[in-house]
Amino acid sequence: MWSIGEVKEKGKNCFIANFWRCVLSAFLLSLLVGGGIGVSYNKSGSDELQALNGLSTNEQLTVVSIVLGAMAVVMIVSILLKIFIFNPLEVGCYGFFRENIDSEGQASLDVIKSGFQNYGHTFCTLFLRDLFLALWIMLLFIPGIIKFYSYRMVPYILRDNPELSATEVITMSRQMMDGHKWRAFVLDLSFIGWYLLGGLTFGIVNVLWTGPYHNSANAALYLKLKDMQ
Repeated sequence: MWSIGEVKEKGKNCFIANFWRCVLSAFLLSLLVGGGIGVSYNKSGSDELQALNGLSTNEQLTVVSIVLGAMAVVMIVSILLKIFIFNPLEVGCYGFFRENIDSEGQASLDVIKSGFQNYGHTFCTLFLRDLFLALWIMLLFIPGIIKFYSYRMVPYILRDNPELSATEVITMSRQMMDGHKWRAFVLDLSFIGWYLLGGLTFGIVNVLWTGPYHNSANAALYLKLKDMQ
């Protein structure tokens, strides 16, 4: 069995040993995984809606159609970027942290490019992972969160085992996380204080410390679970 303190200590030591490369890789990963389309509603938006009242019905329909069409285009482009560009980069970034743990803080940023090796395989595997997660979350939120932890090791396994099929990679991740999902959830919870501090510092702490520290701990967890198989 593994302990939270053990994987955090291993992750922190390797992160500090390769500080700036870890910071850059974690920052890129945060953009890839956390980046999304945000829609904000404020007073100016309310004023714009009131301005529509002065238009005819046909003109209002035209404006609404244009706005919805623009939103659809942005959403489609975002999805395509995630599937074809962001997902391979995600595998490369996770691969960097995995190599950094394995090499005791000596990994090179060139590892990130490895996500584009076996491109078709990476595309299919992460597409299936994202599809399964989306379906589970749409079905029920809590089971979706459970599946998120079940599929947590997919990027690492995909990079370490290019000979496995997409379904075999996903199945191996489920098997690897079996009995460890709750402890992995608690591991994530242990970083909440750091993320709150990051919010108070306008994200500076998250970029320079919390993000790379958290990703390093996750990579240490993967290698620990891999050794336990």
